[in-house]
Amino acid sequence: MASAGVPTGTPCLPSSVELTISCENLIDMDVFSKSDPLCALYINTSGSQWHELGRTEMILNCLNPKFAKKFVIDYYFETVQRVKFCVYDIDNNTYSLEDDDFLGQLECTLGQIVSNKQMTRPLMLKNGRPAGRGTITIAAEEISDTRVANLEVCARNLDKKFLWWSDPFLEFYMQTDTGWQLAHRTEVINNNLNPTWRPFRISLRSLCGGNVEKTIKVDCYDYHVNGSHSLIGSFKTTLAEMQIATHVSPIEFQCINPKKLKKKDYKNSGVIFIKSCRVEKEYTFLDYIMGGCQLNFTIAIDFTGSNGDPNLPNSLHYINPEGFNEYLSAIWAVGNVIQDYDSHKSFPVFGFGAQLPPTWQVSHQFPVNFNPSNPFCDGIEGVVHAYRQCLPQLKLWGPTNFSPVINYVASIARQSLYQNKAAQYFVLLIITDGVITDMDLTRAAIVEASRLPMSIIIVGVGAADFSEMEFLDSDDKALLSPTGEAAARDIVQFVPFRSFHGNNMALTQSVLAELPEQVSSFFNSYKLKPPNEASQRLFRMFSARVES
Repeated sequence: MASAGVPTGTPCLPSSVELTISCENLIDMDVFSKSDPLCALYINTSGSQWHELGRTEMILNCLNPKFAKKFVIDYYFETVQRVKFCVYDIDNNTYSLEDDDFLGQLECTLGQIVSNKQMTRPLMLKNGRPAGRGTITIAAEEISDTRVANLEVCARNLDKKFLWWSDPFLEFYMQTDTGWQLAHRTEVINNNLNPTWRPFRISLRSLCGGNVEKTIKVDCYDYHVNGSHSLIGSFKTTLAEMQIATHVSPIEFQCINPKKLKKKDYKNSGVIFIKSCRVEKEYTFLDYIMGGCQLNFTIAIDFTGSNGDPNLPNSLHYINPEGFNEYLSAIWAVGNVIQDYDSHKSFPVFGFGAQLPPTWQVSHQFPVNFNPSNPFCDGIEGVVHAYRQCLPQLKLWGPTNFSPVINYVASIARQSLYQNKAAQYFVLLIITDGVITDMDLTRAAIVEASRLPMSIIIVGVGAADFSEMEFLDSDDKALLSPTGEAAARDIVQFVPFRSFHGNNMALTQSVLAELPEQVSSFFNSYKLKPPNEASQRLFRMFSARVES
């Protein structure tokens, strides 16, 4: 976390996924020989527009091809990335595939491939009907270096930059072909010439490009609130050199300020100690998803009176002639991404803030299908159906209480944690229009949930004041409970629906952007491995031997 306005860490990057393609039992389109198949990969970037990303080699006379050419594609969890694999029998030497025989296609999302790790599907015709014969198999592998360095760093006798003290922080840089690239920035330690910074983790890709002998530069600065930080000193090293600290003793580096080298009696501007530098594998979001971790998606819908009468067009629950409102749009946008990662595709959906028949008592956690023993809806279509069915039966009321449904999901997440496996992660989507009326209880519930495999997404619909929601989305500082207890991590993401002006793709990207890191950081902090890691490793070794 940043201190005094200094950002730390590095931005999230997309994961690179390698796709391997094979087919079986293709249609034989040639008279005197077998088909000569090739597979082309297309991506959908906007509506009905498909663009070719690449194509495999052609394999002569083969109805069961295993293509050597692989596709590498950037994978964004928060985006529905539609892909299409088209298989052709190549009959001519032209680049265009229009004149070649079409053998079938598979259209799906990249998320479906990643969540299955390997999927086999029948080939389909362009009109959506089965091709008659032939299957295609797509296998996905992440190809990034997932090692991280765990560093503990301190300093002694740093120069005074203001009267009797300095406010030091460190910046680590990786050497690149175009210069030094910032890899990590520590927090600021105020009024301290002998600081000890919090232990931190940084990927080897960011720190040294995966090369332990690559030069790393470390700058020590005195923080200034106006951004004109004063350089205390610098030194250069390598990851291999810093690792010695783990096996022998702390490694010390002279912190040198180039402007002071002219002074005859100048020795250094302090000493930086690398107390520990341990390199280990850090599992990524893809490791957990492909290793069998399931995302469990729960939806909570605000049915308080501030939404307005659902029968009137100015109500946020009013379903327009096109069959939509802001609640439905948010459910579709987020749910269509998240459902790819739940093999059951069955979601519990709750409402809050409404009076329920027949007693007309206010409830802050009721199943929208009115089945307390089974609040699950089948797929996003089932969620939409249940929402439409329950809406006319309710009386919108109040107040707006979040804590009951947060505590409900947290109780289930807590049970999964006792299994000591990274098998389940829980995501609660709250769609609301108004100000929280149980803020203290909600803060306490979130702080408690921050220690569980759980994330909370809040989508604000309508034009209300959402400042309290932004307060819960504590990106820049730890959320505190009413008693002063700090959240273990940031698990809340809030987005105002109307800011996206109907652009569901942008909405989805914003809503889900933080979730992959929240999943991987939680399980890594507990040192929980993907459930099927061992079996996956054996499968990969066996596959490599077979291919060789």
